[in-house]
This record gives sequence, C-alpha cells and structure tokens, in this order.
Amino acid sequence: KYGVRAVAGGGRSSARETIGRVAAGAIAKKILQTYSGAEVLCYVTRVQDIEAEVDPDTVSFAAIEDSIVRCPDEAAAERMIARIDEVRKSGNSIGGVVECVVRNLPAGLGAPVFDKLEADLAKACMSLPAAKGFEVGSGFAGTLLTGIEHNDPFYVDPETGRTRTKSNRSGGIQGGISNGETIVLRVAFKPTSTIGQLQDTVTRGGEETTLRGKGRHDPCVLPRACPMVDAMVALTLVDALMQQEAQCGLLREQLPLAYGGQAAANPLGSQPSPVPVTYNGGGGDAGAASPPED
Repeated sequence: KYGVRAVAGGGRSSARETIGRVAAGAIAKKILQTYSGAEVLCYVTRVQDIEAEVDPDTVSFAAIEDSIVRCPDEAAAERMIARIDEVRKSGNSIGGVVECVVRNLPAGLGAPVFDKLEADLAKACMSLPAAKGFEVGSGFAGTLLTGIEHNDPFYVDPETGRTRTKSNRSGGIQGGISNGETIVLRVAFKPTSTIGQLQDTVTRGGEETTLRGKGRHDPCVLPRACPMVDAMVALTLVDALMQQEAQCGLLREQLPLAYGGQAAANPLGSQPSPVPVTYNGGGGDAGAASPPED
C-alpha cells in the first residue's frame, strides 16, 4: 500500500513487533492486580484438531508455564508437541486457538453501544499478527443453543450479597459491560505463511515463480501467541478502567448508584450487602464498595 516492502523477516507483519505490546502489557497486568486483584491468564486450547480440556476457573500461571506449548492439559500438550514436531519435519506449519481468562475484574467496565468491552477486546486481539478469529463466552457454539439454554440465570450470592450468574455463557461481559464474572475469550491463529515447502508466487515484476522459505520460522505460533494475547487484553482492560475513572471518578458523591452508595441497585435484592461494585484499590474484600478517600 505504501510502496515499502519489508522482506527481511522483521517488518510490520513479524511477531517481533509485539515486543512493545508485551512489555506494556506486563505493566497493565500489575495495575489490574493492584487495583482489584485481577489476574489475566492465556493458554493454548487447540492445535489443529487436538483439543485440550482446561477449567478457566482453576487454571494457574504455573501450570501454563510448565508446558513448552503453554497448554496446562498435560495429555493434550504431549499430543500437541508430537503434532508440531511432525509438521516441522515436513517443512509445514499449523494453527490453532488460545483461550484467555480474566478473574476478579470489577463489574461496570465498558460501554453499552459503540465502545462495548468485547468490541474493544476483539479489535486489540485481532490486531495481532496471524490472528484470524475472536469469540467471547459461548462464541460461535452459542448459535447452537436456544435462548433458555444460553441465558445465564442470575442469583444473589448468600456470602457476599452480590448479584451473580449461575453459568457464564456470556463470558463475563453483558451488554458491552463487564458483569464481575470471569471474562473468557478465545483467539484463533492461522498457520505461519513462511514454510519450508515449495509454493507458487509472483515477483515484484509480475512474473510467476516459486518460493521456499528459509531460516528459522515457527511451525506453530500458538505458544508464542499467549503472551501477546494476555498483554493486549490487559492493556484494553486498563484503558477501560481509566475511562471509567475519567468519566465518573469526579462524581463519586453525586453518583452513588455507580459507586456503591446506599442507592446502589440490585435487581434481585432490595439492599445488597456488600454492593457489587468496588473501588477499594484491590485491598480487603473484593465485594466491599466503599469509594477511595480523597
């Protein structure tokens, strides 16, 4: 488009450009952890047709990083490694899917129309090299369900008084706004384009020819995609948090409904105790809703 061809392997289409994203994402994750104890984790759930079984509510960072393919399902990880090695030896490449979960994120982040939280997350994740698909919660599988099967029933948590959902097919986001449940999203990545097999192509002069990739190229980008995805998710969530503070932070006393005052709404209870929104900076009970002191 701009007349600049980066053919050396380190250009704008290379995953090397994501170093800045991952560095900034590390800071964003610290901000989220400090603010509300939020944790952002990403792991491989599928390589080609090999599926892993992972519980998003219990998966740990240690279990993810203990695997060379960043898959906490040990049995599936072994099959993934064998498949990737087989493809590598043939000079080919394969793709798959990573899943990212965000736990302990406050409810209320995002906007109901143009700046929906899932829309911002989709844009961030789809800006990554080789990303080809994005879904939240039930995703495309949700199209196979009826409304009564797909809806997440609400209930009042007897321990915290918070309004929660019994299931999480919405993936922690409803109406474009986080609802306090675990955010669950998935990103699909295509096979890498540069492979060791002969391919048809066309030169800059318009002549048909063939091309065989040389040098070091990953046969599967999925393990490297995990830090990229969780970085973009963390950055997007910190943006949403800053927008929330900028939009409503000056009016805490005037907007008790948004900041957990006595008028805070609970559709399934007259007086939530504690209320579902917290701005306590991450200390103490995550359900407590006292605004920070000036």
